[in-house]
Amino acid sequence: MQGLPRASSSSTSASRDRDGGDGDGGGGGVTMTNGQDNLLPIANVGRIMKDGLPPQAKISKRAKETIQECATEFISFVTGEASERCRRERRETGDGDDVCHAMRSLGLDHYADAMHRYLQRYREGEELAASLNSSSSAAAAAAAAAAAGSRGGGAIQIDVRAELSIFRSGNNQGRPNN
Repeated sequence: MQGLPRASSSSTSASRDRDGGDGDGGGGGVTMTNGQDNLLPIANVGRIMKDGLPPQAKISKRAKETIQECATEFISFVTGEASERCRRERRETGDGDDVCHAMRSLGLDHYADAMHRYLQRYREGEELAASLNSSSSAAAAAAAAAAAGSRGGGAIQIDVRAELSIFRSGNNQGRPNN
């Protein structure tokens, strides 16, 4: 796959730094801080990992770091492909549709479908919020409060995990339950 973009080597340099250096005797090499500037925040990664586990489960620091590096690489890989599409089309700004297209072109159709459904729901929620903000009638405010219900003060929340078959109960083959 010759034309596919590669993410930066930040995860590699972060691993080298953690393992004891980059072979130059420690003077002036890449520091752990610089290597981790391009990684997802470890606290967020750990929190997401815990969401999928029983409450009493523990996650090692090394497991969190491994997922941190893998997730960062995945995001960088998909984003690089989306960015390449924007460059080819002479656009400066990428959007969710570019990410979905990138996932499809990288052979991640299942994830692209889930992301597309998430993107549709997100956009619908944004449109609803905009229409509620522009409406000054008391009826619209009451409808918004009723629609918000238990969603935490009216914020639109979408769980993308429900879109992926690996998170659906009773389905271990990775096929969607449609």
